[in-house]
Parts: sequence; structure tokens; C-alpha cells
Amino acid sequence: MQRRSLIKNLALLTGGLTVPAVLKAQPSGKPIRIAHITDTHIQPHIGAAKGFERCLHHIQSLETVPEFLINGGDAIMGLHGASESSIDRQWELFSKVLKSENGLPIYHCVGNHDIFKKDNSRENFESGKNQAKDQLGINQSYYEINKENWKILVLDSIQSKIEGKGYQGKIDEWQMEWLKSKLQESRQQNQFVMIVSHIPILSACVFLDGKNFKNGEWRVPETWMHGDAEELIELFDNYPNIKLAISGHIHLNDRIDYNHVTYFCNGAVSGNWWMGNYKKTAPGYAIIDLYPDGRFSNQYLKYS
Repeated sequence: MQRRSLIKNLALLTGGLTVPAVLKAQPSGKPIRIAHITDTHIQPHIGAAKGFERCLHHIQSLETVPEFLINGGDAIMGLHGASESSIDRQWELFSKVLKSENGLPIYHCVGNHDIFKKDNSRENFESGKNQAKDQLGINQSYYEINKENWKILVLDSIQSKIEGKGYQGKIDEWQMEWLKSKLQESRQQNQFVMIVSHIPILSACVFLDGKNFKNGEWRVPETWMHGDAEELIELFDNYPNIKLAISGHIHLNDRIDYNHVTYFCNGAVSGNWWMGNYKKTAPGYAIIDLYPDGRFSNQYLKYS
């Protein structure tokens, strides 16, 4: 189905869904409009596929349809110890919904649930990440998107621990060198920058995702927020053209303005894993507008 006719038909499919006719007033100049969908956690249970369909219909029925989607990771439920056939079915369902219900280009970010591990070895971790890249149709787990005078840098924030048990939120040394070179390039080319990661680089809601105040101290695991946040923020301080960083992972919605960068954690399409709201955050997605003068907006929308 052609994109134009698909979008036209989707307007009829939304039924009673509330579609905002007009979003908040924005600065002048035609923006690059992006829909940030994250944490769909597709599984063949509890209506996950139907919920994902409703989200895609809602996005494509907006008065101003986004130019493209960014999938922020955790496309599937995954689960350590699940059978390979179960994981294959989840990927098949994710791809089926995108193929049948989405007419927009999409860029993907790898999430921790996307990485299938037979055991805790580093070898299986890397193999699982390669399988996720194949399923998502990306050659590299970190890459750039250049749109007009904006550079969007998609990071891979899911790294294996040295001892091979589990994962940690950070970028490795090779990716750090790549990031530095791309930021230098953005300055030379007079581009504004948006950073995309699955795990938040900096977030407030991570403190409230569970009982994290124990024995008189706050404890935030490195699986919930980048363990190299301080190093990244010090790097960002050198580049005032970095305007915003977006993430998912926590299923909660927050905004932090720190120095010159704004950090958005943009909830989850699946909400509380398809059981409604997670705390006060409804299942949803973000509409991001990137303006030619470096201004931006990030609005979190419910789709049902």
C-alpha cells in the first residue's frame, strides 16, 4: 500500500481514539517532525500487537504526520531463558505489525530486551545483539542520521559486563571515539545535534522506578541509567550545538534541563507492559519537532 493512501485509510481506523487536531504552538520555520516510539515489548499475549497497531494509527492520523519514526529499543519482550522459537515469533509479530500498519520510514535503536542470550557469556551476548541488528535491519548498532541542518546520533547503550553476567548502560571505547568524531563533524558542518539512546543518559524518574532509597542512600543501578553519564556530560559541555537527548527504557516520562542539553525520557508504547499506565505515565509516544534555528519541542501523547 502506498504511504499516502495508507495514511488516509488509517484516519478511518482510529475509531474513537482522540487525535489531537493541533499540538502546542511552536516557533516559526518548518520543523523536522519525528515520532519517538520506544519499549513496545511485543509478545503474542495481552493484546500487545493490537496496542502497537493503535499507536501507529494514532501517529499517522495526526494533522501533521511525522517524517519518520525512531524506535527507541525493546521492540520485543525477549526474556532471558526463553526459547529461540518464542523469540522468533515475537520478532515476526513486530515486523508484521510494522509492515501492515506503518507507512513511514523507521530508524531503530537496540534495547536490552532485544538481545537474546542463551546464557550469561559475553559471546552469547554479542551473538544476541547481532541477531537483533539483523531483525531490525541495521548494519551497525550506533549510527548517524543527517536531516537538513540536524545530526541525529543513535547510540548503543547496551554493553555486556566484563564478567559476562547481564548488561550495563554505557557506550564502549570504540563508540566513544566515534561519538567524539561525529560531534566534531557536527561543529564543522554547523549542525545541531540530537542524541538517541535506549537507556537514559540522565534521568530523574530512575530514582522512583522501584524502592531505590535504602540504608540512607539513593541507589540507581547502571542498568537503569548510563554509568558513564558524567563522562558523556563532560563531552557534551564542549558542544553547545547538542540540544537534546531522548531515551526510553524506564517506561516513565520526564524532562531534565542540565547545562545546555535537555534530556527526555519518553515513556513507553507498552505502558506497564500492556497492563495500562505505569505509575502515572500512560502508554504513549513522543512527537519531536526539530527547528532550523536549533529550537525543539518534545510532546508526549497518549494514543488511546
